[in-house]
Amino acid sequence: MNNTKKLGLNGLGRIGKLTLWNQFSVGYFDEYVINVGRETGTRLEDLIDFLLTDSTYGSLDRFLFGYTGKSCPVEIVDREAGIFTIAGIPVRALMADRNPKDIQWAQHGVEVVVDCTGVFLDPTKDAADAKGSVRGHIAAGAKKVVVSAPFKIGGGLSNMPDDSAMIVYGINEDTYDPAKHEVISAASCTTTALSHMMKPLLDCKETANILTASMSTIHAATNNQSILDKTPGKGASDLRRNRSALNNIIVTSTGAAKALEVVLPQMKGIGFMADSVRIPTNTVSLVTLNLTFRSGMTEEGQPNIDADFINNLYKEAADKQKNNLIIFSDKQNVSSDFRGFKASVVIEGFETSTKTEFMPLPKQLLFECDMAGDLNLPVTHAKIFGWYDNEFGNYVNSLAHLIQHVHETL
Repeated sequence: MNNTKKLGLNGLGRIGKLTLWNQFSVGYFDEYVINVGRETGTRLEDLIDFLLTDSTYGSLDRFLFGYTGKSCPVEIVDREAGIFTIAGIPVRALMADRNPKDIQWAQHGVEVVVDCTGVFLDPTKDAADAKGSVRGHIAAGAKKVVVSAPFKIGGGLSNMPDDSAMIVYGINEDTYDPAKHEVISAASCTTTALSHMMKPLLDCKETANILTASMSTIHAATNNQSILDKTPGKGASDLRRNRSALNNIIVTSTGAAKALEVVLPQMKGIGFMADSVRIPTNTVSLVTLNLTFRSGMTEEGQPNIDADFINNLYKEAADKQKNNLIIFSDKQNVSSDFRGFKASVVIEGFETSTKTEFMPLPKQLLFECDMAGDLNLPVTHAKIFGWYDNEFGNYVNSLAHLIQHVHETL
């Protein structure tokens, strides 16, 4: 019996490449089969060179070994079959097929596939769909597929099939049912950070009474933006994404609020709003979270919820969890401090702030009220900041935990 653990990767964009890097460092899988879906460069060495270097995180040598001077030896084992080793780790590159159903995962002994293309996001599409479907991986022999993006389903996420799930590791991985779920979405980098910011608040009775909530993510540029201005494609509705990512701050949308309701169902009763502001940096983003709570008062007339109370919630959450998914910092940080930093979110405790005021409720709105005047309801407004390396440190790291969790249940 062959006990070799193989991981399949479909797509070598930012997340696909960095997932391979992360897996090299973790060492859980023994071999990798990567489907590029097309010829790359003029020879196999061109693909290997792409895998060895990165403009954001440096070389794979330094990523794995730091500044020790140690390098990753590369050996081409079978050029025709696309087989090579990096630091002794076997990798097979497939370049023939783009449609998931045509990728021969079973032939190569792959049971878990991570789809990093960002294309096959609707689990309701049939495996035989002419344009391809995430279910094609299952038809091609994989047992489980993890998608490195939120699902996009016609009619909304409430129409998710029974065999599909959206999971953020550290938040709701206990909802994953290996006997039922075949297609799993790892949500997004912003949803990963935001869910770790919201869960400690929802788990505390004093802060669970959320009246309103909104967030903006100050987000690094991504490959779906344009380097320079370009003509919008047919049907394009967000024209700003066609403007130069190098030269602009761009306000756009995010699906984090909808995905958050899936991974944290407690959010469904809260009117949560979310947006994204893209900025010209290559990685590390910042969630600015605004909340209002129905606040209690102490006997001394002080609000129960203040900045110290909220920061202590995050300190306790950071102390309890085991994989450093949430970190509390009381330092004055800047974004580059967290490039490559392994955490789903880092709470910037230095900037946590609150303000409590009394909201008058006119007695005419209260049934059978014998009060002489209006009722004053204490309401606390809080502003909380959370850093996350939207590429490697936050998302790829969380994705790696989920991939291993899924594989261990086969």
